[in-house]
This record gives sequence, structure tokens and C-alpha cells, in this order.
Amino acid sequence: MDWSIQEIARLAGTTSRTLRHYDDIGLLLPSRIAHNGYRHYDQTALVRLQRILLLRELGLGLPQIAEVLSHAGSGAPAEAAQASALETHLAWLRQEQQRMLRQIASVENTIAALREGEEIMAENMFDGFDHTQYKDEVEAGWGRKAYADSDRWWRGMGAEERHAWQQRAADLGRDWVAAAESGADPASDEAQRIARRHVEWLTSIPGTPAYGSAPEPAEGPGLSPEIKGYVIGLGEMYVADPRFGANYATSAGGTAGAEFVRDALRVYAETNLQPQR
Repeated sequence: MDWSIQEIARLAGTTSRTLRHYDDIGLLLPSRIAHNGYRHYDQTALVRLQRILLLRELGLGLPQIAEVLSHAGSGAPAEAAQASALETHLAWLRQEQQRMLRQIASVENTIAALREGEEIMAENMFDGFDHTQYKDEVEAGWGRKAYADSDRWWRGMGAEERHAWQQRAADLGRDWVAAAESGADPASDEAQRIARRHVEWLTSIPGTPAYGSAPEPAEGPGLSPEIKGYVIGLGEMYVADPRFGANYATSAGGTAGAEFVRDALRVYAETNLQPQR
């Protein structure tokens, strides 16, 4: 039994383009090519793909993944290395599992208290919710007021508002990756449309230098003199800091996706975000 490339892409939550790229670089070969030219994958290939995706989650680039998989079955050292990598991944998954279980318990307790008319215990309501992990960095970079403003904004959101904001960020990340993988030029109309959306998203976040600015060309109303440098600096940070660069990781691995975002944001900032005179 085997599956077509479209079926595997759907099941694995990836794209046919990514699977073709894995084939091109020898990382994941199809088990057969049908008469119509479509790639098909058998069970062995699926197991290998699962391992590739797990190793990608660990932060390994495609060359490193290829090296790990090339030693599969060739001896204890390679197997031990693979097991160690998977154990690290499993430990992270278990941490996330525990955090999610604490969140579930917290929300269940709140629901029960509301339905039964009991007093809500505030100290127990936010167990497992960590939106302060970048507090020190934000305060160091932009000051305590910046963090306080953004924290107040986040706490003031309802569940639907938070979901909408997170979905907006996820959509941006998806579209950046798709544009980068398509080979688009950072200065192309496609990339610049995404860059504009990105800047509009940034201006909606209280506490940042961009907040309240209008990303209009040149003499747009309300444009902050700081926004140009801020946007360019963020682009550089996406490349330098793997925590943020991971949001724009392409199937090619490395920092190529983040570099594409950086370059597109720089073009947009240089063209459109000149402070008023």
C-alpha cells in the first residue's frame, strides 16, 4: 500500500512542494513514480518522514537531518544519537503537555466556579499561562512602560480577540514562508504587500515604537519617526534570534526564510517609512 504525494502532504500538514524538495535533495525519496509522474510513498517512507518532521521540530536543519538519517541502522552510536535527539524532543513535548494540563485544569475550575456562583480564586486562574517570558528583554530594550502597556493590552483581551490576534500572526508567518519558498524577490509586489500587512500588525501592538503609527507612504498621517529603524531592526532580529526566526523557517532550513522577511521589511521601510519633515 502506498499514498500519493497529495495525500501525504495533507496527512503530514506539509506541502507537495516541500516533499518534492526533500526528494530533490535526497532526503526523502518516493517509493515509486506513477505513470502520470506523481510521486507515491510507502510505509517505510512515511516512517522516515515522521522522523524528519520530529527532527525539524528539534531545530535541526535539513543537512543535519540528512546526516542523522544516513546513519540509521549502521550501528549503536548513530542509534544512540537518534534516541538522544528524540528524548530531547519527548522531554519538550512532556513539558508542553504538563503546561496544557495546567491550563485545562485552570479553565475547568473557573467554569465550575462561575456555574456554581462561587468566588473565583484569582491566584489559580492563570496557572500554565505564560505570556511574560520576554518581560526582561522587552523592558531592557524599550523600557518598563512598554512592557506594562503591552501586558495591560494582552490581559484586557477577550478569548476571541486573542484568538483573532494569534490567527493574524499565524497567517502572516504562513504567507511569508510561502512567498520565500516560491522564490519571490523581497522587493516584489507580493513581498511588499505582506510587508505592509506586517507593519500594520506591528502598529496594533501597544508598547512598541510602532504602536499607533500609520504605515502610509512617506507623509502618512501619524507616522512615528522611530518606526523605520524599528522595522528594520526587527527584521535583523528575526535572523539573529532563532526563537523568532523559527516563525519563518522554510523547508530549506537555516535562516533563509527569516532573511527573506528581513530584506522585504527593509525595502518596505526604506521606501515607505520616512518620517515627516
